[in-house]
Amino acid sequence: MNNSSAQTIRIATRASPLALYQANHTAELLRDAMPDFQIEVVNVSTAGDQAKNEPLQQLGGVGVFTREIQKAVLDGRADIAVHSLKDLPTEPTNGLTLAAVPEREWPYDVLVLSATIERKRQRESDSQVEADDPFANLVPNARVGTGSLRRRAQLLHHLSNLKFFDVRGNVETRLRKLDADEYDALILAEAGLRRLGLNDRIHVALKPPILYPAVGQGALGIECRVDDSQLCEFQKLSDPATFDAVTAERSLLSDLRAGCHAAVGVTTRQSKDDLTLDAVVLSSDGRQRLTASATLSANQAESLGKLVAEELRRQGADSLINTAHDSG
Repeated sequence: MNNSSAQTIRIATRASPLALYQANHTAELLRDAMPDFQIEVVNVSTAGDQAKNEPLQQLGGVGVFTREIQKAVLDGRADIAVHSLKDLPTEPTNGLTLAAVPEREWPYDVLVLSATIERKRQRESDSQVEADDPFANLVPNARVGTGSLRRRAQLLHHLSNLKFFDVRGNVETRLRKLDADEYDALILAEAGLRRLGLNDRIHVALKPPILYPAVGQGALGIECRVDDSQLCEFQKLSDPATFDAVTAERSLLSDLRAGCHAAVGVTTRQSKDDLTLDAVVLSSDGRQRLTASATLSANQAESLGKLVAEELRRQGADSLINTAHDSG
């Protein structure tokens, strides 16, 4: 940490409402763990924030929301960076380390219905139908807003008549577009809605085997410089179980070299000292779907990710991933 800010920890973050929530949540964790320090939040604008109408793939995909934030830490404008871990590339950044991953919450994606469909649902509510079929309230050829290939491919595997449209902007912007009838439904991360107090917009959580979350979804990643004198203190913010889980997930993604241009979903389950990793890889159109699962002790999380990646590769995952990269 710079001598000029020996009693201050500066947190670099995007300026969106969700990113600020995450930074302020981290600030509270730091205040509890390091009460002698002042905590400041440093807003950083990223390429993903500046070009709100461009598809993420055209902006470079991986790292589009993290590069400028990492640079702020590397050049000394901030001391730590707070990321949505699903946005953080698995390839290490020279000079930085993933110091901590606090306890994860709400890893799943959710279906959010337009006001028109929601009113229709309330008039014709059948809780048993919804329990059996989360898409029961979607009309044929429903317009679904999501820019995620992972989400599209998995949903197409189960319901081939959906019509997908890219949607960009922060959570509130996406919901305004939904309410303006630009879409019939959105697929969003449950964590983002709950952190913003928008629980009432959630129609249903889309859990495996219907929809596997992204690697690291629902978790926060705290990065700092590798030579920061407070590294050991930052590491105390980490939840060991969450850190093991995301280590396995990120190991799998790194080993597959999938990045954000491929339809890869994961989920982790812990039992005593064991960790189970389930993963799927799909073709872009959802027609081909590969699955793999393995269990190792939690202290072998990185090896677990490689083991599941090896099984997916044996089934032909490389071909699906390479095709997705080429089309992206």
